[in-house]
Amino acid sequence: MKPLLLIVGDPLSIGPEITVKALARPEAQGPLAVIGPVNILNRTAETLGLKPRFIRVDSLEHLPSNPQVIPVLEPPGDWSGLDALPMGRVHPLAGKASVEYVVLGARLALAGLAQALVTGPINKESVQQAGYHQFIGNTEILEQVCAETLGRPFAGKCLTMLISGGLRVAHVTRHVAFRDISAKLTVDKLLEVIRLTALGMVSLGLPGAAIAVAGLNPHNGDGGLMGDEESRVIAPAVAQAQAEGLKVEGPLPADSVFHFAIRGAYQAVVALYHDQGHIAIKTHGFEQSYSVSLALPIIRTSVDHGTAFNIAGQGLANETSLMEALAAARHIVAVNQWQVA
Repeated sequence: MKPLLLIVGDPLSIGPEITVKALARPEAQGPLAVIGPVNILNRTAETLGLKPRFIRVDSLEHLPSNPQVIPVLEPPGDWSGLDALPMGRVHPLAGKASVEYVVLGARLALAGLAQALVTGPINKESVQQAGYHQFIGNTEILEQVCAETLGRPFAGKCLTMLISGGLRVAHVTRHVAFRDISAKLTVDKLLEVIRLTALGMVSLGLPGAAIAVAGLNPHNGDGGLMGDEESRVIAPAVAQAQAEGLKVEGPLPADSVFHFAIRGAYQAVVALYHDQGHIAIKTHGFEQSYSVSLALPIIRTSVDHGTAFNIAGQGLANETSLMEALAAARHIVAVNQWQVA
């Protein structure tokens, strides 16, 4: 059986620690290989007193069957300098490793050698210092590798969905300054996100799911007294999606829509900006939240937290988000209904 690929993320972050802690738990075991720094992983396991032993392998063929022996792939190159670097620091070599880990994983998945990717956190500053100025995070790396491998554009095609328990949230805008949000909201953009959310629900095994679209302004704009985006952008996009047969409602007041979704009235919520969705998800279940990258030609789930340099290497990191991301990846593989935009 093809393995999942667990990508450690930034090697100087909490990525190695949560990887070791997760793979020490019986429920995480199964066909799996890691992409990351084998020496740091073994050092971390020894420090934590945990059993997984990590061995370097050159390919995904003939993987060890002992669940206490975890195969690790490393990209080509000399990574020995990583071992001497202090944990919890921004460093260009760690940034380069972070990117190369994802590139290797994506290429293996696109070649049909892995079932899915599960990614750890990377640090934007380290990635920038390594010279990868085109990448904001894992998603942009995956989009570029998919485009290069398949020969068609994927930039901006991926839709990130955050999930915590039964609450699922997709975002129309994410890393945008608050003052620029309104200008980024268009009928076409919102309609595209609604469509991708519906596709994503099929991928998660929930076809025909009810989708809610949040309003932007307080009290849903109060009939235009506090903004017109609800009538000018959101309502027309929702109407078009409904005409296409999608089960969607909105705009709904953002101060209540997540409550009703948690209670089961909706299986997904389309949020209009980063914090509108992230605050709801992380309040509902901070440690349990994870993300899924929808509509790409490879399955990818991820932790929903950062590199946490302030506690890296101290044995304090919580692996719950990674455990949820691993379980979600296996569920999506089992559903076998992955949708590509």
